Amino acid sequence: MVRMKALRKEKTEAIRMRQEGASYSQIRQKVSVSKSSLSLWLRDLPLSSERINELRGHNAVRIERYRETRRRTRESRWTNVRERIAKEFPKFTGRELLIAGLFLYWGEGGKTKLTTTTLSNTDPAMLLFFIRWLTLLGVSKDRLRVHVHLYADMDVQKELKYWSETLGLPRSSFRKPYIKQSNRTDLTYVQKFTHGTCNVIFENRDVSEYILQALDYIRSTFAPKGGI
Repeated sequence: MVRMKALRKEKTEAIRMRQEGASYSQIRQKVSVSKSSLSLWLRDLPLSSERINELRGHNAVRIERYRETRRRTRESRWTNVRERIAKEFPKFTGRELLIAGLFLYWGEGGKTKLTTTTLSNTDPAMLLFFIRWLTLLGVSKDRLRVHVHLYADMDVQKELKYWSETLGLPRSSFRKPYIKQSNRTDLTYVQKFTHGTCNVIFENRDVSEYILQALDYIRSTFAPKGGI
C-alpha cells in the first residue's frame, strides 16, 4: 500500500515535470523509476519540436563543458607528471643516452646489413635523437646519408627542405627520394605521414658491429634461461 502510494506520487511528479518541458533524463534525476516506466506514464505527453531542439542545444553545451573539464583535468595531470619527470631526469648523461640509443636501435633500427647502421621513422624527434646518439659513437654528421620515402601527392622539394632543415643535414646528404605511387590521403593514419618517412643511414662496419654485439650482449642478459 505504501509502495503504491509512493509510486502514484512519483507518477504525478513525473507528469508535472514533463508538462513543464523536462526530458526523461531530467525527470529521472528527481523520480527514481525506470525509463520504461516513464515511457508508459508519459507516452501521451510528447515534447514539442521547439523544446526538443532547445534540449539538444542544452545537451551540446553540457557535453562541450564536460569535454573541456576533462581536457583541463588531463592537461593538469600531464603537467604534474612532466614536472616529476623533469626532476627525476634533470640532465641525461652520455652513458644514459648511449644506453637509451641501444634500446631504441634494438626495437627500431635496421639489423640486416652488417656494415650499415640505419633508422627509419616518421618522427623527426626520434631521428634527431638517433643522430645525437651516433655522434656519441664517434660518427661525424657529414658522413650520414638520408633517404626519404614520399607519396605521389606530396611536394618533393618542400619535404626534402623540411627534413634537411629539421635534421640539420645538408641537401648533399640526401639520396634521390623514393616516391610511392599512391596518395598519402589514402592512408588510414594520415597524420603519422605528414612529411613521409625518413631513413638516416651510416655506412661503417666497425660501428655497426659494435652496436650489434652490444645488442646481442643485452639480449643475452635478459634472455630466459635455457635459451629461446
